[in-house]
Amino acid sequence: MASTNEDAPIRHFSLAQRTTSWISQHVFGQLVYTCRHGLLKGLRRRGGLGWLPAFLSSSVENDELRFWRSLNLTGRVVYDVGSYHGLLALYFAKAAKTVVCFEPNEANLRRLRDNIALNGMKNVVVRPVGVGSTPSTAVMVYSPLMSGAGTIEAATSAERAMSEHLVRQPIEIATLDAELEAGLPAPGFVKIDIEGAELDALRGATRMLATARPDLFLEMHGNSMREKREKVQAVVKFLLAADYAIRHIETGEQITADNATVALEGHLFAVHASNAGNSASASA
Repeated sequence: MASTNEDAPIRHFSLAQRTTSWISQHVFGQLVYTCRHGLLKGLRRRGGLGWLPAFLSSSVENDELRFWRSLNLTGRVVYDVGSYHGLLALYFAKAAKTVVCFEPNEANLRRLRDNIALNGMKNVVVRPVGVGSTPSTAVMVYSPLMSGAGTIEAATSAERAMSEHLVRQPIEIATLDAELEAGLPAPGFVKIDIEGAELDALRGATRMLATARPDLFLEMHGNSMREKREKVQAVVKFLLAADYAIRHIETGEQITADNATVALEGHLFAVHASNAGNSASASA
């Protein structure tokens, strides 16, 4: 089949984003400060640009941020799958009973643990593993400049290898079902943002979704628009079969098998049918 624009690799980060990341890492990477704006306002952090006054910040109050502010996580157990530096985990931990961070990337793990310690948070657990459909091992590939975009997907890795120096790191893959059975507390809310492996994470959580029935937040990824569409449709099909109702955060639209491609841009919030009217989101 001939290649089309839908098969063209998606450029995941703009020049402005890469420049900001370089400045954050190389100029302010070891700076420890109290954040002055955003979700982490008042919390301590190492690295990044959260020390800037709000009017100088490039961050904006968007639909995703409003969603996070609407959450009621008081007393809940939260799984943060793909924790990066813990920027959302720190926010969750202010209200949640327990936050379990899943982050296999060694560079991110160091900063994640730093940020937890800087805030003296005792209710955050770190699991240094990736999450997938079956227990296994894999090689994570990432650019040192954009370590939050690490992936084990061969197509994405090959595309990035053409233009960037990459780090390759062996990682352990666990399933959420096995993690729960090994003794982790059952979650009431799960955030999943793992660069295209979201469906694998859900497949490895089948029993957990059927028993704990947590609310879910997912970000959609793909190496091309065709791949992203296929992944969105597969995630929606899986969640509907698991008796979840799905909402597109940016538009508020209810997602079905017929309009799944609405979620090509943005994020999904899913609530099990048994929890309707009792979800973590005040705006659901």
